[in-house]
Amino acid sequence: MTSADDSPVPSYPDLLRMDGRGVVVVGAGQGNGRQSAHALASVGARVLCVDVDETLAREVAAEVGGVACVADARTSEGVDAIVEQAERELGRLDGLVDIVGMARWSPLVDTTDEDWDWVFGMVLRHAFLLARRAGAVMARQGRGAMVFVASVSGLSSAPLHAPYGAAKAGLMSLVRTAAVELGPSGVRANAIAPGSVNTPRIRRQREEAGAPPRAAIEPLGHSAETSDIASAALFPVSDLSRHVTGHTLVVDGGASALFPYADAGQAMMAPRPS
Repeated sequence: MTSADDSPVPSYPDLLRMDGRGVVVVGAGQGNGRQSAHALASVGARVLCVDVDETLAREVAAEVGGVACVADARTSEGVDAIVEQAERELGRLDGLVDIVGMARWSPLVDTTDEDWDWVFGMVLRHAFLLARRAGAVMARQGRGAMVFVASVSGLSSAPLHAPYGAAKAGLMSLVRTAAVELGPSGVRANAIAPGSVNTPRIRRQREEAGAPPRAAIEPLGHSAETSDIASAALFPVSDLSRHVTGHTLVVDGGASALFPYADAGQAMMAPRPS
């Protein structure tokens, strides 16, 4: 306390702690999801590690002392199973981190109906289903935090992956709506928008295609690691962000501050995942 300010000073490290809280990580099997499970467990959360691959779900759960859950979040039945298991085995649902998302690459004029529907299922449908089901549970509890992984592709153009960019833009709009509707019930909703991330899947794809390491265009001079995305997810789930909702945190090393991209031509021609 000073002569001008007698407001209490919280223990900021304690605000990051999540001891006794139950948090669901959807897409926990590898990459950003695995690192997010580790980040949450490191501050005391008990984590439900969700993946469609049973082996990966069990491996990550064993690593973090969590609970494995095998389910497809793209279906209502899968999401119901996730939330029911979280309530049953974790006791309550305090947090949700949804990592799932993948693009298919093609010029806009060559994009098929099936490509469009597949990408929206992989990017947006599960987010809606989880926000609806988990949001209802958290609202009944009177508290909770949801975090969805979006993308810088939803903030600007998305050359050669138009459905992905459109779906990620829709995801960020969904997050803002969830924040407004659920805020009075004590539930927060935020998004993270990564740029280039050095995930295991991307590394494998570039190696299989014989592609050289991607040239860094970020002002920081390097792509993000999956631990960088997990660090960004940890903040909005914790009480350090108790007054942050409806926000998209961009984690791109400053790339979106650059215009034009220095290697835009190279990026357009780089090998893409199928």
